Amino acid sequence: MSSISGEKIKISVFGESHGKAVGVVIDGLPPGIEIDSDKIRAEMERRRPGQDRFTTPRNESDDVEIISGVFNGYTTGTPLCGIIGNTDVKSKDYDAMKNLMRPGHADYTGYIRYGGFADYRGGGHFSGRLTAPIVFAGAIAYQYLQKKGITIGTHILKIGSIDDEPLNAADIPADILNKFRGMRFPVVSPGIEEKIKEEIDNARRDLDSVGGILETAVVNVPAGLGSPMFNSVESKLSAFVFSIPAVKGIEFGSGFGFAQMRGSEANDQFTADGKTVKTATNHTGGINGGMTNGMPIVFRTVFRPTPSIGKPQRALDISKMESTELKIQGRHDPCIAVRAVPVLDAAAALVFMDLLL
Repeated sequence: MSSISGEKIKISVFGESHGKAVGVVIDGLPPGIEIDSDKIRAEMERRRPGQDRFTTPRNESDDVEIISGVFNGYTTGTPLCGIIGNTDVKSKDYDAMKNLMRPGHADYTGYIRYGGFADYRGGGHFSGRLTAPIVFAGAIAYQYLQKKGITIGTHILKIGSIDDEPLNAADIPADILNKFRGMRFPVVSPGIEEKIKEEIDNARRDLDSVGGILETAVVNVPAGLGSPMFNSVESKLSAFVFSIPAVKGIEFGSGFGFAQMRGSEANDQFTADGKTVKTATNHTGGINGGMTNGMPIVFRTVFRPTPSIGKPQRALDISKMESTELKIQGRHDPCIAVRAVPVLDAAAALVFMDLLL
């Protein structure tokens, strides 16, 4: 199993959903990065479960214990390890399901890949719980990027049938991205938040779940980061984003919209404003030839509906090789996308710190 990502900055994520703890080791951090504990706590709070009826009732504090790599408030340059305890587990909810291959889950693939030895409780290492250490690592990376003037933010573009207004990719103020980071339901359009909540609540009351699309932007990125081919900015971001549970698609700039455009419409024309080079539009999402061009980086990520739902479904009992009725117990998010907002911010922060270094 590979749970390691990065080139200059390597993170190794460990733990299981119902184990003693989850955590991360970050290797390659430069010494002397000032660590603001309040900023880390704020990022962890954005992802923390159990805050309202729109997330899982599992109530974790998500406090991070840093056990190495920080001294007197600064990174030392040695591996930094952060551990997040699992304190509100109800593993008995999964006792009756240890042999059941649930629809939409990694039970069967994990059973085959690891010979039946994988921890099945709460999804084990395949659980969204493992995004907590990613958010912690991203919070540290973001503190580094902020010193470089780089700002990252994500908003909810679509939940079910409810659409928010997309960002103007050619002109994204850092202020709006900072505003997103302070919102429980980050959106552009006033009043759309209540419609999104209603869409999620309707799915929850129907013992079901709903999917969504998130739009992420990174501004003030210098031109020239990345490489062609396999180390392109798109390649690195996509590899990390697809490591987040429930992600099933990503697009950059106009993305799949390019299919209905002509070249004369899709091409971003370069202009010069004094010593600054810009493009009049930003259909490519700030990337040409796998490298940043100085415009805002814009990408959108789609999250599937939570596979754990209360509606009766059919599952395979692998011990009997027979289909059986399943009614999933446990505590689950009616919409994964909402708590994934800070996870995408963290992913972008870690990738761009890696690129800068």
